[in-house]
Amino acid sequence: MEILSYGFMQRALITGIVVSILTGIISVFVVLRRVSFIGSGISHAAFGGVAIGFFAGINPMITAMIYSILIAFGIERISSKGKVAEDTAIGVFFSSSMALGIVLIGLSKSYNVDLFGYLFGSILAISENEMWLTIAITLVILAALAVIMKELLLTTFNEELAIVSGIPTRLIKSIFLISMAVAIVMSIKVVGIILVSALLVIPGAVAQLVSRRFYPMMLISCLIAFFSTIAGLYLSYQFDVSSGGTIVLILTAFFFAAFLKGKR
Repeated sequence: MEILSYGFMQRALITGIVVSILTGIISVFVVLRRVSFIGSGISHAAFGGVAIGFFAGINPMITAMIYSILIAFGIERISSKGKVAEDTAIGVFFSSSMALGIVLIGLSKSYNVDLFGYLFGSILAISENEMWLTIAITLVILAALAVIMKELLLTTFNEELAIVSGIPTRLIKSIFLISMAVAIVMSIKVVGIILVSALLVIPGAVAQLVSRRFYPMMLISCLIAFFSTIAGLYLSYQFDVSSGGTIVLILTAFFFAAFLKGKR
């Protein structure tokens, strides 16, 4: 209980719990819709948005969120035309965004202070304003997902049936892409740009190995993300190691444990 007496640890714990719930839910859809590569591309492309914030003197989280949403729609728009494969579109946006970030960071005067935290996570340095902003945005995203949950489920498992049923599949997909992009940006402070795709994929992958029913999968995914975040914070405090890396390693351990159990 000693670690909970520190304000920075309380903020880290609350933010970690909120982000783990959000990514746990999004992760199930990412795995079922098989868009983990899109998530990985957006997470690394967010580096360009962070760099824009540093260069323009704006909060990097705001610019990263706007930029990531635009990248998500750009990937979907180009790949839906059929002229360019989805993985090709992801590669183009991924590399160009990283290149943009490198150029802008080189031109920026203040990058050396906080850039490391955005790349590798700085959950212990989260301010009170950032904590409340994370909570507010997460509640909005969860409310939006709750409203479209049935339609999102149908488009995930049978998009053709959803179209025939009159469901606006493009709108549903757009809301999901926005939710995924926002979840990625919210996770940057927890595990960093380099590792954020792990929070978006591994909890859902573990849940899929353990259960074949949707709502149990969602519960398991949230619990895995939640426990990994709590345990990662505790171990990083005890052994003075990176909290983001520790969280991802615990998630990975869960995945291999579920995989080996499934084989037996």
